[in-house]
Amino acid sequence: MKIYKSGKDIIIEADGKFHMAQTKDWDSLVNQPNLYQKLQEEIQPWTEVNWTPKNLSAPIGTQEIWAAGVTYYRSREARMEESKESGADVFYSKVYEAERPELFFKSTYYRVAHPDGEVKIRKDSKWNVPEPELTLFINSSNQIVGYTVGNDMSSRDIEGENPLYLPQAKCYDMSAAIGPCLWVPGKPIDAESKIQMEILREDKQVFAGEISISQMKRGHEELSSFLCREMSFPKGVYLMTGTCLVPDDSFTLLSGDLIKITIDGIGTLSNVVA
Repeated sequence: MKIYKSGKDIIIEADGKFHMAQTKDWDSLVNQPNLYQKLQEEIQPWTEVNWTPKNLSAPIGTQEIWAAGVTYYRSREARMEESKESGADVFYSKVYEAERPELFFKSTYYRVAHPDGEVKIRKDSKWNVPEPELTLFINSSNQIVGYTVGNDMSSRDIEGENPLYLPQAKCYDMSAAIGPCLWVPGKPIDAESKIQMEILREDKQVFAGEISISQMKRGHEELSSFLCREMSFPKGVYLMTGTCLVPDDSFTLLSGDLIKITIDGIGTLSNVVA
């Protein structure tokens, strides 16, 4: 089942039909025990509505968004290359092999870009890329109960200059986008699910790539357990699980570029660069 936000409305999609959620508060709804069962209880014949997914808000209430780094081999290679001149490339190699993953704060809910909305690139950066990421929703009981599509916008030149600049490379207004929905399946996502990314510039494709989430070195429960090890999230938390597709080093985003990220079972998140 899928949960959408459209203005003040919360819409549940099940078996191709749309239902108005009876629970009106996002944070309360998504933190219900056994969310999949709760959603089944929310959909009744009298809640069905004639609705089309449009003018969507990001599927988030007051949750934080966190992110994991260097969880795919392609990310390891890209980070090592961009950090070679600063001498920091060895740290990315080490964290890829280490027991403890790289985890960092990404965004507050009010800095998040909506589906079909604008994402931003920093004015003090010259090398910017989108990073497509399967994003977990972890409820207040530290259980992975849903998934969405994430775009972790990144300034590669700032991060490559010095790894201590990571927050500036990753955390700024509209540097994170999630959507188009929160997907709540009855079982964990299939490891062979594909992540696809396409970037269009003046209606011409300038990047396209695809990878399965089975290429991730770390498990979802592993990342979740480290994030929740010494932190509580009373309203739940989103966790981007790492980038798997990185454009080559000659590529940088430009204003007007259209970014489309698709994950099997969830849908497509589209954003335009401001």
